[in-house]
Amino acid sequence: MELNRQESQDDVTRFWREEREEGAIYSAYLKKVTYHTLSENENKGKNEFSHLMWETQKFRVIKAGTLEKLVEYLYIKGEMDSTYTNVFLATYRTFSSTEEVMDLLIDRYINIKANKESKNELQDIQLRTIKSVFSVWIDSYPEDFRDPPNYVCLRKLEALARQHIPESDLAIRVKHRIDRFRKEDLKSDSNIEFHFNLVEEVDHLIVADYHKPLTFCDIPNQTVAEQLTYRDAELFKRVVPHQCLGAVWARRARKQGQGGTVAGSVLATIEQFNRVSLRVIATILKNTDLKTSHRVKVLQKWIEIAQEMRHLKNFSSLKAIISGLQANSVYRLRKTWGALPKESVAVFDELSQIFSNENNQLASRNLLMKEATAKFPDVDSSNKTLRRRNQIKRQSWIDNGVVQGTVPYLGTFLTDLTMIDTALPDTTDGFINFDKRRKEFEVLAQIKLLQSASQIYTFREDSQFWSWFDAVRVYDENESYDLSCIIERGAESSTKLKKKTSVGIVQRPSRTDTNRFSLFMCGGVSFDDKSSVASSSNLDSPVSPNTGMSHSSSTSSLQSYDSDNSTPFKSSDACVIKVSLEVGTTPQSHVYKSIMLHNTDHTHTVIRRILDKYDIKGKEKDYCLLQVLQDGELLMPDKANVFYAMNNNGDYNFVLRTKKEQEALTQSRKRNRRRLKLSLS
Repeated sequence: MELNRQESQDDVTRFWREEREEGAIYSAYLKKVTYHTLSENENKGKNEFSHLMWETQKFRVIKAGTLEKLVEYLYIKGEMDSTYTNVFLATYRTFSSTEEVMDLLIDRYINIKANKESKNELQDIQLRTIKSVFSVWIDSYPEDFRDPPNYVCLRKLEALARQHIPESDLAIRVKHRIDRFRKEDLKSDSNIEFHFNLVEEVDHLIVADYHKPLTFCDIPNQTVAEQLTYRDAELFKRVVPHQCLGAVWARRARKQGQGGTVAGSVLATIEQFNRVSLRVIATILKNTDLKTSHRVKVLQKWIEIAQEMRHLKNFSSLKAIISGLQANSVYRLRKTWGALPKESVAVFDELSQIFSNENNQLASRNLLMKEATAKFPDVDSSNKTLRRRNQIKRQSWIDNGVVQGTVPYLGTFLTDLTMIDTALPDTTDGFINFDKRRKEFEVLAQIKLLQSASQIYTFREDSQFWSWFDAVRVYDENESYDLSCIIERGAESSTKLKKKTSVGIVQRPSRTDTNRFSLFMCGGVSFDDKSSVASSSNLDSPVSPNTGMSHSSSTSSLQSYDSDNSTPFKSSDACVIKVSLEVGTTPQSHVYKSIMLHNTDHTHTVIRRILDKYDIKGKEKDYCLLQVLQDGELLMPDKANVFYAMNNNGDYNFVLRTKKEQEALTQSRKRNRRRLKLSLS
């Protein structure tokens, strides 16, 4: 008789209790392990057993601890726990630094090796485990060690390898990494930056194969779709997942002023998203004398390009185009939309439905996870003509062996990570809350999975297209609305909006810097953010160590505060507001922080909390708080209860400015109105 010690599929893991020791809190689990007692027929290839035996095993997972305990947990069992190691290395930047963690590991390695009296097999295993952690760290997160010109952390690791691990190849690998960094830094700047081109528009694309220059409507839809997908895929592949973390993402503006961009890869993706949206708006509004029939063709062309994006599974530019078409200055053109063919309207409605905010954007999440690694999209339609056309195209993909990559809309993941960061505390009983990092890692794992899918595209850059694209003149929010009102009357232009009779309503200031007119919607960007505020129904529940890295796991863990996403969440005594900062010569309005507002909070209390969250030293009396509305800004009186004073009909977006800057904006606005009045007269 033999015992088969493989665990049965019926084995159950259950949370038992919380256990504490000095410097750490653990979640203890009980696991039922089943054994098969095999009969003699097992040796003959027959799957038979005489009876079953089972036992209960207890094991612990660290829930919270000091930094020293979390680092110790990387190797304490004598073997590398790959799951824990991956979570730690992906999220440690939210509570520590590369140099600090490196120093702890190096010190621990030296101490273990120096303790010759108690040297045993476990000690050797721990040393090998620490070396494995170093190797995984360097290979998986090389950007952590890119700190030219001295490369302090790599130099420390190189010294450790030479002195204490001479037989390993660690020193060679470290030297190779330093040499590679130096070569890369000489070739180009590691930061990705885009700048808006504000020169007069060059609206013709010169193509060698044609005898005349091409206007936007002459450029093939497939060319536009493929080029935008090429750029989106390149940017998404270069996104550093841990830069998307809520804590890292929220701190990026403060760190930018200290000689670096914390979330450069994320900002580059947002910049590209906004560039596309703004050019959608610009190409539709640019010529106010254009006939309605011609403007309809431009509108229809963008819808067709959006459909091509759907076929290419590029959800980033698809969302950007839909956002541009849904911008107020475009969407209000009733005559233009009214003249649009019914088939184009049907396509637009179906594409818009993908990004519906209903149930925390459940439709786009499900679609993305369904098609993330699929060879080609499963495009369906309620319209018979579109359904037939999509079926024909799908069959052509199958016949020709076409395989499409995937580019997601990054804002969905940024929202999830920001809401996890807002909803869960950083510490538990004074210890680092590592359960929070496990939940963040689930979202980061999705991003890494999709980055592999974005590698499939084989498009090449067309420099002629991008020369045209970059030269398109874009407009800020007020300019776009003014052009829209000139094209179709029926509403006053934004520069002629009258002050509302309500006390404290002031006109939204003009933003001539197009970089500050952001259409990107996520948990880390403010303008036009209509995405619902998400909370967690089970964020505080114990995390099973057997939880897989399912790419749909965060969808179930994040629930919308309000099932009706037409209005933001607000209970009878509290709500979540989003506050951006406009202070000094470098406005940070593209960044916002989530603040919990209670029904007892007055203006000075909220301002103090905002200043603390942005880590700004100053007096509350020097600042003013304004709610950003669709047609202006609502100024909160100094002694008002903000919970009851704010407008409940709009999104809970606020902006903080100094009173001096607010007064300067008011005076500038008055001068602009006078100049406009003179020009119109």
